[in-house]
This record gives sequence, C-alpha cells and structure tokens, in this order.
Amino acid sequence: MTITDAVGRVQQIQSTLTMLAAPARAQQTATGTAGSGTTATSTGTAAAAEASRTAGTPAASPADLFADALAEVVPAPADVPAPAPAAPVAGTAPLPAPASGDAARLIEAARSYEGVPYVWGGTDPATGLDCSGFVQRAYADIGIQLPRVTWDQMNAGVQIPSLAEAQPGDLLFSHDGGHVSMYLGGGKAIDAPQPGQTVAVRDMWETDANITTIRRVLPDAPVGAASVLPPETAAAAPAADDAYAAQAAFLASMAR
Repeated sequence: MTITDAVGRVQQIQSTLTMLAAPARAQQTATGTAGSGTTATSTGTAAAAEASRTAGTPAASPADLFADALAEVVPAPADVPAPAPAAPVAGTAPLPAPASGDAARLIEAARSYEGVPYVWGGTDPATGLDCSGFVQRAYADIGIQLPRVTWDQMNAGVQIPSLAEAQPGDLLFSHDGGHVSMYLGGGKAIDAPQPGQTVAVRDMWETDANITTIRRVLPDAPVGAASVLPPETAAAAPAADDAYAAQAAFLASMAR
C-alpha cells in the first residue's frame, strides 16, 4: 500500500467514525430532553442489538473498525526468529575421569597450585615454582618422590609411546627435556609455564612431534627413578637419606 492509499484509507476511517458517533450524540440529546423517549430509545437499541446478535453478525464498534483499518495501513511486524543457542565456549569441556584413585589425587594436588607464579628454580609454592618444581611438589603431595630437575625426571617411571596412550597424570617432556607439564586428558595440560605466568590448566600445544618423552610414574606402573612412598612416610624421606649419607661417610673414613 502506497502513502497515497494509506492517507485515503485513514480519511475513510475518520468518516466512518464520524457517522457512527452521530447516532450516539442524537441518543444522548434525546435522553436529556424526554424521559419517555429514553425508554423508547433504549428499548429500540436493545432490540436492534439482540437482532444483530441473533443473526450472527454483531455490529462492529468504532474501535474494532479503526483497528481493522489500521492493520491494513500498517503491516504486521515480521516474526523475530528465536536467538540461536550460544556456541559452547572453547576449553570448557569436562576433563576425562582419571584412570585411578591415585591419578585423581595427583590431579587434585596439581590443581591446588593454580595461580602460583613461575619462578626459575622455585620449589616452594609460597614464593614460586618452576616446571619441574611444580610436578615434583604435586607428586610429593601423594607420597611419590621425583628427582628435582627435568633431565632426571625424564628417567622416572615408564615411557609411554604416544599421546594416544597417555593417561591423566602422565608427564609430558618437551624442548629436549627442558620443560615438563602434566597431562590431564581431553586436550588439556597443567604446568608452570614461564616467567610472568602462573601455574594453570591450558589447551595442549604438545604433540607427538614435539614431545621428547612421555613418562608414567604412578604406582600402577613400574617405577624407575622415582621412589613410591606412602603419604605418611613421604615427609620423613629426606631425614632417612641424610642418615644414610652420614653412615656412608663414616664407613669411608674407616676404610682409609
């Protein structure tokens, strides 16, 4: 409908409303001048309304007429499509369940250090951790003693041939043994990455092509350089090592 047609239609609506309003004004005038006329007018109006209702064609009110005409002039708004469901946020997929209770405890221990800053050579979470200090600390929390540096940690446990066979808790060594992270499964790893960053879960950048070796150190695998100790005795291990070293020094002095 063009603008000209719309204006003409509105004028028709106004004329119709004027004609419909005239009988109502006449009825009001008759009501104010003659009481008996009021009764007759009311009776006639009621009879007309009843006849219209009975015939099944109820008289349209001015408001109805105006609404119908307005619908012709102003087109109904198009249906607004429902918003598409939000795409899943990258990295929010749940991690796979650990293969054992030991792996579950290890990952829980590792994640307890999230937010600790990277400090080269760091072994104390109160001041900072480096990559090997972080994994050493996480394993120590469940009673497993690892060597201090990555090049020694690379000999702990058993080697896993590829990421396809890795399980949550396995250690991923890269950069020719210069860096270590802990595999969490589901394309995720956790590590102490580099200065200026903190221990955090992240998307894996490791692949079979850039991994130097994958090591499994948990008790359900043969243990290499790592020594597996019950949690209650892990804390006492350094004292035992000191006693052994003192005994060895004493025997060496006697031999001389």
